[in-house]
Formats: sequence, structure tokens, C-alpha cells
Amino acid sequence: MVVSVLTRSLSQSPSLSTSLGVWWARAAEAFATERQQQALWLPVAMGAGILLYFSLRSEPDARLIWLAPGLIIAALLVARRWPFCGWLCALVAAGSFGFAVTLWHAQRAPPPLSPPPRALVIQGIVQNVQALPQGLRVTLAEARLGPEAPRLARSLRIRLRNDDPARPAPGDLLSVRALIRAPAAPAYPGAWDFQRAAFFSGQGGVGFAIGAAEVTPGAGEAPLLAGLRTALETRVMAALPGSAGAISAALLTGSQSAIPTADLNAMRDSGLAHLLSVSGLHIAIVMSVSFWVTRLLLALYRPVALRVPGKLMAGCGALLAGGFYMLLTGAQVPMQRSFAMACLVTLAILAGRKAISLRGLAWAAAVVMIFDPASLLGPSFQMSFAAVLALIAGWEALQPRLTGLRGHRSWAWRIGFAVLGLMMTSVLAGAATAPFGLAHFGRLQWYGVAANAIAVPLTSFIVMPAGMLAAMLMPLGLETPALWVMGLGVEGVLWVARIVAAWPGATQAAMPIPAWGLMVFAFGLCWLCLWRSWWRALGVLPMILGISSAAFVQPPHILISGDARLIAISAADTLFLQRQSGASSLTRDAWLRLYGQTAAQALPAEGSTAEGKLRCSAEGCVVDEGPGAFLVRRGNIVAQCGAVAVIISAEPIRQRCRQSILIDRFSVWRDGPHAVWLSPTGVQVISDRAWRGIRPWVPPPPLPRAATEPPAQIE
Repeated sequence: MVVSVLTRSLSQSPSLSTSLGVWWARAAEAFATERQQQALWLPVAMGAGILLYFSLRSEPDARLIWLAPGLIIAALLVARRWPFCGWLCALVAAGSFGFAVTLWHAQRAPPPLSPPPRALVIQGIVQNVQALPQGLRVTLAEARLGPEAPRLARSLRIRLRNDDPARPAPGDLLSVRALIRAPAAPAYPGAWDFQRAAFFSGQGGVGFAIGAAEVTPGAGEAPLLAGLRTALETRVMAALPGSAGAISAALLTGSQSAIPTADLNAMRDSGLAHLLSVSGLHIAIVMSVSFWVTRLLLALYRPVALRVPGKLMAGCGALLAGGFYMLLTGAQVPMQRSFAMACLVTLAILAGRKAISLRGLAWAAAVVMIFDPASLLGPSFQMSFAAVLALIAGWEALQPRLTGLRGHRSWAWRIGFAVLGLMMTSVLAGAATAPFGLAHFGRLQWYGVAANAIAVPLTSFIVMPAGMLAAMLMPLGLETPALWVMGLGVEGVLWVARIVAAWPGATQAAMPIPAWGLMVFAFGLCWLCLWRSWWRALGVLPMILGISSAAFVQPPHILISGDARLIAISAADTLFLQRQSGASSLTRDAWLRLYGQTAAQALPAEGSTAEGKLRCSAEGCVVDEGPGAFLVRRGNIVAQCGAVAVIISAEPIRQRCRQSILIDRFSVWRDGPHAVWLSPTGVQVISDRAWRGIRPWVPPPPLPRAATEPPAQIE
């Protein structure tokens, strides 16, 4: 019917038909000039399909997987005759492919675990050992929740006791009495979903040991290079005690668990946290050093230099070194992207083609999303690809001007040009990743350019080359001098981080960007960087809208945690907390980030505060916002029933009130954390279960418990 109406309208309005035809012809002609850039949008469409899957509130039919092949074939057929329509169909096909890949990963994943609430003797094969500031943390595969229990399809992560003398290695059989818990639910509706991340990563639960561990060496198989990773971390930290050793081990093995919290905060607040996450900078150093060292060694022996293609052999050596380094550091998402791009760059250099291009980045993004689609939702993927996208697009835009400036030969000019390049790199990467960091962490770092101008050269020319030399000398036991040099470089980076983090206003808490705002910004960034014509500038508009989207979002007026031990009330731009013993500090920190606050005030015992919008007494606190809410401190709710829209209690409410919405400990036990919005038009209450829906990683509702006494009725 819609088609017939449009056809009738066009036939009755020749001018409208002509205008639409002209517009369509111009659009097709304009996009034809961008034909080489059109393929770059296919990974973007693929990511949109992945986001569509995760945005659903119920699991889609598994048969939708087979929709993608048909759409891909249709797009190929249409593209032969109508290129512009074919490109649009290709975007739809790429989106359906991303949706199908994510659905396929979800279908083949084992179901989540429901560990018992009591301590058990856990047995399993050690897969990974992580050093902590105090103690060790192990990852177990083929674990059993008891001697007679079947083997689990998911891994367990257990923290050993600080005084445990056991030193397990990958491949050992570990037995320990521990308390296991399923991954935590989100801190509030819409927060980061730990259960979803654990579901797609194969993790079943986390826990801590309450007894000494027993180790049987060599009882099972360990992942590739896991034993070498553990041994390397142990030897580095033994040679370099303290923070320098922990950071040096992190740069060589990818594990940051042993770094003290104070130094992690300093690196984060100074804008140097990216140096701890092994990614593009680190693998570029490893592969470039390997390339030039291999080529130098081949050139030193004349018979080999005359008979062997040195450039080809050096490129192969660089690829082997990069792949080894990726596996050694655990093949995390930034490393997968970096190695994929490094392979394309190396192959392009060997073939005499353009080394760094957006096409290589597009291929890397597609490969990562195919093998790990859930990584698209994490800050690691988003910040890594956003930074590289901005750097490549910025280089392509500025390359003609920078090429002309290279004609100057003086050393002072070259040094100044290199410093300017580092600053521009930091500015571009920082501007592209700042919104993603704000969305996930709720913090802004203002002096990252100054810190990176010193720390990046230290890492590139001292820390990483010395670390590579130390790793090669370890089989001979001669790594101590190289590690000493590496430690000096790391101390220099730490000194910069501590100095910059101590500057006034180095970091600022701010309200995070909502999910829709982040998607709008990401679309604008892609539009600005992927096109080459004048209309690329239009991408600035959605980028501005995405950055300012937090101003259009009202955070909840009230939050209740999943165990009701934390209740937050936001009134007059002030956050108040009611905290009971045993409340989660991680949940509190997540709430502070949501409101853009660094601290919260305790609920007053008596009196009025927050410009009179919060009034407290011995019976409870009244939130005078819109229809109002009442936080119970004592069990009687008779006086407040119907007087306010929402009644909240950290304890079970055994009375009934039909005129008000009741949220108590049983409510959050059934449906998870709750968020409450109060407005003059009414009240909105959303639970975590309602927000996430019925998905494979969301635990089913707990079985109802029989009431010990019938509730009193309030009419």
C-alpha cells in the first residue's frame, strides 16, 4: 500500500518526481567518486549488526543465521547492474553477517554456571598464573566443583591466599578449598555487563581460596606459551622488585595484575595508561627492531647477503617476532588488531605497496569482530580502533603538507619535527579516544599530551628494546644488565606519570556519555575519517552531538544495589548514600562514575538538606522530587502508603500497599539492581532484569520463597 501511495504521488507531481530523480542521480554520481572508500563501510555495518544483536531484549531465532548468505548473494547480484544500490545492499548484508556471527558464537557457547553457595574443594588444570600485589590468581580449566562432580565446560578464576606457599605453573593440577561465585550482575541497569563478558569469554565463575592449595606438577596440558609467560613474569619481577618490575613484566607478558593500585591510578590520570596495554606501539617496536636487526645480521655476512633477499627474510623475521609477541601477551584484542595491521603493513612493504591504509584497518576490524564479536562492546576495541582510525586519516590528510616540510636537513629542524609529530599523534589519538574513555570510565585527562611527549620516546627507545634484549638473553642467564636498563626507563615513565598526575586538575570526573551518544559520536568519527570528499566535514555534527549527549540524559534519582546494601539518592546535584556492612566498593565506584562524582555524602540522620528536596527522620527519608519517594529506616510503611509514588527498603517489606510501588530486598533479589526516575509526569522504575531481558547470559529468576507470615493488607 505504501508503494502504491508513493507511485500515485509521483505520477500526480511531475516536479517532485523530477527532483527526486535529479537528487538520486547526483547522489549516485557523488558516491561513485568515493568508490574506493565504500568498502571501508562494510566493517562499520558489520559492527551495527553486532550492536543490534546485543540490543535485543530476547534471544533471536537461531535460523536467522542463514539470512546472511542470501543477503550477501543478493548484494553481489544487485551490484553488477546498479553499483550504488549494490553498495546499500552490501551494507545490509554486512550488518546481517555481523548479527549472524554473534548469534552463532552465542549458540555454541556453553551455558553459564550456577555455583553452590558453600565452599567446595575445587580441582582443575592451571591455565594461567597472574601475580598480584599480594598473592597469586590462577585460571583453571577442566575444573570440578567437588571430587565426584563432572568437569566444567567453563574456566574458573581463583585468588589464592596471600600466605599460600604454593607456586603453581600452567599445566599443573591444583586442588584447593574455595568459595566460587558467578560473575557479578551489572552495578545498575545499563552498566557494564560482567556476566555477558564472562559468557562470551568462556569464564564460569570467580572466587577465593579459604585453604592452602595442593599442586600436582605436570598433570595436564597448558595453553601455548602460558608456561613461558609465567616464567618470564617471575624472573622479571625477581630482578626488578616493586612497581618497576611489575610494569616491566606487564610490557613483556601483558599481565597488569601485579601493578600497585597507586601507580595504576597515576598512569591513568596522566594519560599514560595506554602504555600498559600492549598494543600497536609495542608490537610496532618489536617488529621494527626485529626487521632491522635481522637485516643487519644478514648484511654482515657477505656470502649470505649476496644470495639471500635480505628484505624478504627480515620481513618474515619481523612477522614471526610479532606473532610470538602476540601469543606471549595472551592475544588480547588490541594485540589482535595491531598484529593484523602489522602483517598487512609488512606484506605491503615487501610488495612495494602503500604500507599504512584505512583498508588494512578495515580488514583488521573485520577479523577481530568475526572471532570475538563481543569485544566490540568493550573499551579496548573501541579506543584502539578509534585511535588508529584518527591517526591514519589524519596522516592521509596532512601528508602532502608534511612531505614538503621534510626538505629541511638541519638536526634542530628534524628534532623539532619529530617532537611536533609526537604531539600531533597524542592530540589526534587523545581526541578520538577521549569520548570512549569518558563513556566507560567517566574521567578526562587534560595533560596527556605533555606526559606522552616524554614517556613515549622513553618506551620506544629504552624500555622496549631493553626488554627484548633481556628476553633473548634469559635462556643464557644474562638478562640482568638489560633488565636494569629497562627498569631505569620504566622508572622514568613512572616519574613522569606521578608528576603529571599531581598537577592541579590533571583528571576530572564527568558524567559519562550514554550508549546512544557514543554510537552517534562513533558514526560521526567514521564519517569524518572514511570519506575523502567535502561532505566528510558533516561528520563533525554527530560528533558534537555525541559528546554533548550526557547533557540530554537524566541519571536516576534513586539506585538500589542487587543486595540492597547500597541505596543512592541524587538530589540537587548531590549524591547521598545509605551503606550497610558488606556493601560492594565496586558498585559504589560505578555509581560515582555514573553521576560524575568523586565522593558521596552519607544520608543525614535528621533534618532537611539538598535545598529541601531530601528530608530525613528516624522513620526514613522523603525525596521531594516529582511524585516523591520514601526510603524506609523502620519497617512500618502505613503512613507513607499512597503519599509517595515509591517506597524503598533495604529490608523485606511484609506489608502491602497498592497505591505505591514497593522496592525491597526481595525485589532486588528477584530482578537485580533497580533505578528510579522521578518527574512531575510520573515515576519510572527499571530493574536490571527488565533492562537486559531474557538472554543466555542473564540468570533466570530465582525460585520464590515461601513467606513466613502473610503480609498485612493496607487499603
